[in-house]
Order: sequence, then C-alpha cells, then structure tokens
Amino acid sequence: MEYSQYSDYSSTGMGIFAGIFFTIWIVSIVLGIISIAGMWKTFEKAGKPGWAAIIPIYNIYVMIEIVGKPSIWLLWCILPCVNFVFCIWLLNLVSKSFGKEEGFTVGLFFLGFIFWPILGFGSAKYLGPSAAEAQNRAFGNQQFNNPNDPFNQPPQNQY
Repeated sequence: MEYSQYSDYSSTGMGIFAGIFFTIWIVSIVLGIISIAGMWKTFEKAGKPGWAAIIPIYNIYVMIEIVGKPSIWLLWCILPCVNFVFCIWLLNLVSKSFGKEEGFTVGLFFLGFIFWPILGFGSAKYLGPSAAEAQNRAFGNQQFNNPNDPFNQPPQNQY
C-alpha cells in the first residue's frame, strides 16, 4: 500500500525532469541553428562555401583559409591543450579580417550564437586575411612605430 503512495510522487518528478530536459534540448538546438546560420553567412561574405559551416573539422580549415594562416594550424586547433590558445587566436584573426576589435573576439568565444549572426548578417565587410595586421600589431611591435612616443622621435639638429 505504501509503494503506490510514493509512486505518484516519483512519476510527477520524472515528468518535471523530462519537461526541463526537453526545454533545454530545444533551446540548445535553436541556438545552434542560429550560430550555424551566422557562420554560414560569414563564410559566404569571405568568398568561401557557406555549407562548410556544418562540417565539423572542415569549418575550422575554412576559417584558417579566411585569415590567411598555413594549413598546419588545423593540427594546432585539434590537439588537446594547444587548441584552446589557437582557437581563440583564430577567432581573433577572423574578427580582424572583418574589421572588428578584440572585444568582438571575446563575444565570438563566449556568445557565438549572438556574434556569428552579427558578423554574418550585419554590415561587416570582409577586408581580407588579417595575418599581416596581426603579425605587425598583435605582439607589441606597435610601440616601435608609434610617432607619438617621446622616445621614438627622430634626432633633432643640434646646430
């Protein structure tokens, strides 16, 4: 007699759990579709096939082509521990290829379902591979070419 009394509570709990799980599943699928659509459109803006956004490893390869890095980067983006750094770097180069700043890279990393559609469907234009810009400015080389730096002024004529 006592078993039937508790079985009502367990079936109610399982129903609530199933509803929560189903809701999370639907929201995840919708956010994934939004991210893929934004990535698809971004690839098309860069002159690459949009369908590459749905192929798991090929989409990384296409992003590497968009930013103008060598193909070996695909290996670095797949290897454990190293991939974290290289994937963030790759997202930074993608955002720079479209004329965006580092803040946009943070958005692509943490909120891709918002920032990929902004990049794909927004007014951002593909400016070309950003490898040259990243090599010239990203690692502190900018300080040596800054004309406003008081220590980087041409020598004054003493006469």
